[in-house]
Amino acid sequence: MNEHEPPSREAGSVGSILGNRVQRVEDPRMLTIGGTYVEDVPVDAAWVHFVRSEYAHGRILSYDVDDAKKVPGVLGVFTGEDLDLPPFPHVQPILKTGSERPLIAKGTVRFVGEPVVAIVAIDRHTAVDAGAMVYVDIEPLPAVVDLDDALSDATLVHPPLGTNTYATFTSERQADFADCEVVLDLRVENQRINGSPIEPRSGLAYWEPGPEGDRLVHYSACQGAHPTRDILAKLYDLPPSRVRAVVPDVGGGFGVKSRTIGEELTLGWLSKKVGQPVRYTETRTESMQALPQGRGQRVDVKIGGTRDGRITAYQIDVLQDAGAYPLMGAYLPMMTQRMAPGVYDIPNCGFRGVSVATNKISVTAYRGAGRPEAALAIERAIDYYAAEVGVDPAEIRRRNFIPKFLEPYTTGIGTVYDVGDYGEAMRRVLEAADYPALRAAQAEQRAKGSSVLTGIGIAVYVEITSAAAPTEYGAVHLLGDGRMRVLTGATPYGQGHVTTWKMIIADRLGVSMDDVDVVYGDTDEVPSGGLTVGSRSVQVAGSSLVIAAGKLADAARERAANLLEAAVEDVVLDPDSGTFHVAGSSTPAVGWADVARCDGDSLIGISDFKAAQPTYPFGAHVAVVDVDTETGKVTVQRVIAVDDAGTLLNPLIVDGQIHGGIGQGVAQALLEWMQYDDDGNPVTSNFADYSVISAAELPSFELVHMETPTWVNPLGAKGAGESGTIGSIPAVLNAVVDALAPLGVRHLDGPATPQRVWNAIELARH
Repeated sequence: MNEHEPPSREAGSVGSILGNRVQRVEDPRMLTIGGTYVEDVPVDAAWVHFVRSEYAHGRILSYDVDDAKKVPGVLGVFTGEDLDLPPFPHVQPILKTGSERPLIAKGTVRFVGEPVVAIVAIDRHTAVDAGAMVYVDIEPLPAVVDLDDALSDATLVHPPLGTNTYATFTSERQADFADCEVVLDLRVENQRINGSPIEPRSGLAYWEPGPEGDRLVHYSACQGAHPTRDILAKLYDLPPSRVRAVVPDVGGGFGVKSRTIGEELTLGWLSKKVGQPVRYTETRTESMQALPQGRGQRVDVKIGGTRDGRITAYQIDVLQDAGAYPLMGAYLPMMTQRMAPGVYDIPNCGFRGVSVATNKISVTAYRGAGRPEAALAIERAIDYYAAEVGVDPAEIRRRNFIPKFLEPYTTGIGTVYDVGDYGEAMRRVLEAADYPALRAAQAEQRAKGSSVLTGIGIAVYVEITSAAAPTEYGAVHLLGDGRMRVLTGATPYGQGHVTTWKMIIADRLGVSMDDVDVVYGDTDEVPSGGLTVGSRSVQVAGSSLVIAAGKLADAARERAANLLEAAVEDVVLDPDSGTFHVAGSSTPAVGWADVARCDGDSLIGISDFKAAQPTYPFGAHVAVVDVDTETGKVTVQRVIAVDDAGTLLNPLIVDGQIHGGIGQGVAQALLEWMQYDDDGNPVTSNFADYSVISAAELPSFELVHMETPTWVNPLGAKGAGESGTIGSIPAVLNAVVDALAPLGVRHLDGPATPQRVWNAIELARH
């Protein structure tokens, strides 16, 4: 036990609230009063509209903004030439100087939708109308759209770089296939995905007087207030104390809204220019064009082994579309590399990766961020190999799993996993699915020659969580009436953080959840914090609160000892009653309110817990689909999932996260695809063309719980926010290919739309 941990029970034990299906406390407000989003913040503000490039690549020759300036109600019109802010700071240290993104294009445009002029007006409609009067003369340049064209450097997105290659990644060794009896090559495409949050990007900025000078206040619909504050402070050359960042309720993030980026960062500058607050919310079309996207990765797989089904070599080579300016997407091959061999014992494993620039909006982290790409590659390769050697897909996996381990395990690519029991995860999911019965029914159907074919897909995965930010701030204050005030650096946007943090404090300190207030998302209230990304919150922020609660209990124990006239070392906290008493005797006892009323400084426990390493959730999914061979339509009949996220603090919330993840995974497998024409124009620029999944396309998911606690943090918890996506994508695509196998189809890339499925069937027939 950590020295600062108060007494606690195992999750789900008698007396502990942890491990129970507790209803989310956030929901009543959302379902009655409604949320408070950036647009709901009651500040009288002017409206900002951005005129955007209609070319994917071009040279700006001139601007004509005179007519726009004359529109009644227009407060200002500004081009990139007017803006004197530096380019957008990169997420990581700059890959190559010269690839920085200007906040408003200057000299060159590099993707359709890049802002070229900012208009500030008294309201939205006036700003948009004035934007229609702006003319920007752009000389078109050849657009880099195809990944092979990008790699060739025939046309450069950033000429000063002399190349379109942003970064390369290479493992220490490459796979050796010399002794393999079977060697197979497979190309796996991960199409670009639009995050499509219900609430698009939204911002509000204004300046207020402060003791050090005017202070910038910025509200943003993003995934972390403190990183946004730090970006703004750097951009505006201000000390952090002169920037306040606030993140109110957020209508979805999924990684693509991780940081406040791009044109939204100009709001403070524009506010200063017009002398009043300004706000901006992008339209859905703007969001489809200019919100950073996900995936965009091509993987060339080589797998080798024996004829009896033992995999002995595995190599993947990744080509990553990073887009016009390098964000997190330029680093995604690094995440794919770490998870390359998945759950399999393949010491002979290699990786090469290249990130390239294209004339499309940047790629960033999107639910899974490099891990779904790794899982899809290995799981499609396993099925491809199983078909070649004539072994059932479940059996081929069983023969190659890493054996159960509860101590650190180093994979063939060099990644150190924490705990894993992959065979048990697959056993549970196959049992829940009744796999033998599914195969028997499939065989009977095929014998009848039906035009509707059933496919059964298996995927067993492992992923990495809390990889980038192992530290988080947490504090617990004891208030004068005995209530608890919790400060956390984690920013929720639908995950149920408030419920979880209340549960942790209730469990550790013995107070009612109703007596715990949670504060987050405001740099004036919380001194530090990170991004809510990478499925890190419970294991890092939650662990910080566990330790902070322990420190508070230690401090309170001293006061309780004085009240009880006992030695401090004899006093214990009873987490069931929330009272302090002498060990061995429950009376007399004093409660938190008694301790709070004592004279002295207010009591607080503070922690910046840092995890020793990331954690590695794992699981197994089975998908059952029907494919109509006459139309190509795929119908998902069942998804059965085991997702092991370690100790579950609230299974109800975890189930919700898994549901959402599976939904987004099925969407990538069957529907969603951000497409561009040869000139770099997005051809799926609204929800009429871009098929966002709905309840109509999804069955009720069948979830099977499994808990393998990790030793990495005091809660034993691992991340659960992205696992459903990582397992469901390969499971569904494997099911589609399995259905089409009798027709000679060996592989199909997502999305498995009716047209693509029908084309694959026709190609196989002819």
